[in-house]
Amino acid sequence: MVNIDTVYQKVLAIANKEQRGYITPQEFNLFADQAQKEILDQYFYDINQFGRLPGNDTEYSDMLDLLNEKLSVLEIRLTSQNVAGGIYDYRTSLGDVYRIGSIMVSGGIEIEEVNNNEYYNLRSSPLTQPNLTRPIYVNRADGLNIYPDSINSIDISYTKTPDTPRWGYVVVNGYAQHNGGNSTDFELHPSEENNLILKILQLSGLVMKDVGLYQAAAQEETKDIQQEKQ
Repeated sequence: MVNIDTVYQKVLAIANKEQRGYITPQEFNLFADQAQKEILDQYFYDINQFGRLPGNDTEYSDMLDLLNEKLSVLEIRLTSQNVAGGIYDYRTSLGDVYRIGSIMVSGGIEIEEVNNNEYYNLRSSPLTQPNLTRPIYVNRADGLNIYPDSINSIDISYTKTPDTPRWGYVVVNGYAQHNGGNSTDFELHPSEENNLILKILQLSGLVMKDVGLYQAAAQEETKDIQQEKQ
């Protein structure tokens, strides 16, 4: 978790250092939500990118380990989930799924995800039809369609959608004062505090039409990313 008041105060301090303008709590909360989503999306892009790089696996293992550690803050693992008629309606059962991870037949074998075309191709031949030793699933509008449909229990891991961050406040003598009881912290790894500050500053620079603020924050973010990936 990253404390939202710490981030807001640092954002204000940097933005106001050269009298670049005041970022209201309402603006900050919008920027905070967008920044958190961008950082989370980037995790999956980077994991896919580093996982596909050829050559010595050891060269990229630290970065992949770091990304997986950051994602672990939002990872949920559930066992013995009931499957009814070959369908697991995870949207109703779980509600806050950002991305599905691994799915296993309870007690063992991993269930492979395929798309609709792959499913129809597989079922067209007796040799490739899904069975209990080679189960598959298709993610459709009604939920996870699991084959064979005799499977009635699964273990599932997924990345949850992070809570929407909010800097709550009360007005005292005309000034907004932080209200911890009405606030929601960023649901990200503590190491993301600096990235959140920089991304929020970039968004603030765009809204305030302050090219200097935007460019300065973007340059710092690029430098941090390059250092992290070295």
